[in-house]
Order: sequence, then C-alpha cells, then structure tokens
Amino acid sequence: MHIAYLTPEYPHPEVNNSAGIGTSIKNLATALVEKGHQVTLFIYGQEKYLRFQENKINFHLIYQKKYKLGGFYFYRKYLQEYINEHSEQIDIIEAPDWTGVTAFMKLRKPLVIRLHGSDTYFCHLENRPQKKKNFLFEKWALKNAKFIISVSEYTSKKTKELFELSSEIRVIHNIIDLDRFAPFESIVNNRYILNFGSIIRKKGVLVLAKAFNELAAQIPNVELIYLGKDVKDSLTGKLTSTLIKKEIDTVFQKNVHFVSQVPYDQVRQYVNDATVICLPSYAEAFPMTWLEAMSMEKALVTSSIGWAQEMMVHGETGFMVHPLDHKNMTYFMKEFLDDSSLRSLLGQNARKRVKEYFSTEVIVEQNIAYYKNICSL
Repeated sequence: MHIAYLTPEYPHPEVNNSAGIGTSIKNLATALVEKGHQVTLFIYGQEKYLRFQENKINFHLIYQKKYKLGGFYFYRKYLQEYINEHSEQIDIIEAPDWTGVTAFMKLRKPLVIRLHGSDTYFCHLENRPQKKKNFLFEKWALKNAKFIISVSEYTSKKTKELFELSSEIRVIHNIIDLDRFAPFESIVNNRYILNFGSIIRKKGVLVLAKAFNELAAQIPNVELIYLGKDVKDSLTGKLTSTLIKKEIDTVFQKNVHFVSQVPYDQVRQYVNDATVICLPSYAEAFPMTWLEAMSMEKALVTSSIGWAQEMMVHGETGFMVHPLDHKNMTYFMKEFLDDSSLRSLLGQNARKRVKEYFSTEVIVEQNIAYYKNICSL
C-alpha cells in the first residue's frame, strides 16, 4: 500500500513545526516503510516549497500561500489541487482533525481523519472560548469523513459528543518505538523533576509549580526542569514561563530551570536522567511524551483525566492525580524521590505495558489492517 499523510508538523530540520502529532506520524510512517509499504508526507504551512526523499519516505513541503481575502478557503483548495496532482500512486490519504484542514476539499483518494484532538476538543477540556470558524471547519471535515480513527477511546467519545457524530470511529492508540526509547545509564548525580513538551497552561505546568514549592520545602536540593517551547498564555498574553516564575516561592527560584526546545536526542537524554517525570495535563488525546517516558522506565506522575485511564495503571505504572490536586502531586513525587526501588519497579512495569499495548509491533499491524480494509471496499 501507499499511504499519504497531510500534516502541519513533522520532526525534521527542514520543517517549521514539530510536536506530538508529527512524532506520532513519524513513528507510524517509519514502521510502515519497514513493513514494505510506501509513505508520502504532504506537510503544509511551510516557509518554502521543497520535495525530497529520505529513509524511503517521500516529503512534500508545501508553501503557506497568502491571500488578501478568504485564505481559509483558497489555501485548502490549493492543497486539494496539489494533493490530487501528486496522488496517482497513492491508495489512502490521512489528515488530522485539527482546525478541519480537509473542510472544502474533494480528494480523489479515500480520506481518513485521525482524531489527535481538535481545537474544539481542547477548548472544551480547557473551558476556554473557541473561534466559531474553527468549530465549523472541524465539524464540516468530520461530517464528510467516511473513515475516522481516534488515538484514544476518550477522544473518540468526546469528539462524537461535541460534533454530534454518528460515524463509526476506530480507536488505534499512538505508536512508540521501544528500541529508540530505551533506558540507558545516566551520568547525572543531581535529582530533578522533569516536565517536557510545550510549556503551556493546559499541560498543568502552573499547578506543578505549586506542588514543587511544597516538595522543595521538604527536599531543599531537588530541582525542577521545564523542557520545551515556551508558549504565550491564551488568558494573560504573557509567556507561560513568566507565570510559572510568579508561582515559585522566591527561596526556590534557583531550583527551577527552563530549557528551550532541543534536538530530539537531547530530549531523550533529559528524560533518561530525570529522577521523576511529572506530566499533570488538563488536556491531551494520547500524549507521546507519556509513552516516551513510560518506554524509558521513568518514575511517572501524570494526570488522571480520561485518556490517562487507557495508558496508565495507578500504583502499577506510576501515579495518577487530578491536575488541580497539587497536594497529592507533591506526595507522589516525594514517594518516588524517597524510594529508588519504587521508581525502578513502576518504571519497569510502565515499559512492559507499553510493549504489550502500544509498541510498534502491536500498533502498526492495527493500522495496516484498517488501511487494507479501506482499500478492499
């Protein structure tokens, strides 16, 4: 089969943006190629047009065209024409739900929309206002989609409710390469808590700051590292790091560090060296950061909301806590810091769970079976 992915992001030096959606697509694309299938990437919203092949994957970087009026419509139609022109050998095209990029498109090949979490979905979980056009575009795209996949049962259920969908949605969780995200010997002696991914309110980073104040009062030498892109807060207009610093008690300011985006391999180093990973998100679909930390056998404290129940097992693969419950967040982080045997046991359990349910060997076959079923129709 030849599968194409339409995406605004992908982890590659030539691509503008990279986050969870891009990482999940890369993992799946790599696994499909290794299974003998062909993969093409249509990466839109880029600063330049570029076409090349790398590791047997075909790349099309598509320039973000500007329009005086109606860009939301005309750029989508431009993408439609470009994809149709280059899709003769392609069997299936997959696109994300984010902002309804396929609204208005009429593609010549079967279209699959994968629910990574729409703007509507995240606005609902964060209880923040949404641009009406984003809701309409996402609804039009999903209403017209014949085939829909969701990365979690929770995201599937919420999306159906929000858009009043009657379509069948197949749940296929995100994929992780266990060989790439395997634990290795750490050369760091100091103990630190790590939060990685975008530094943004919805990731629970402000509540983590409150929890850290109480933790540092009990363990003065512990440090906290926020690793990722610093995002402007939607409520205040300030950088999220600025809001975090205001939450941290003055006496502990020296214990908190911010590291901007680093190359993928350096992220692995930070994750590997962390004593505890704390990811208390308010809003996710099926986060790659969690899978990466679990694969690397890390002591993990996460949110307990929705999707978490499909990924984690409380007290077995780590600890789960509601993002507003900073008291228990502190308690569970201290449990891990005080007990190396507990860190090791739950970390090993986490990797075993990933291997059984979310590894390449398991998830790629589910995707292949789904794609083959579409091709047979």
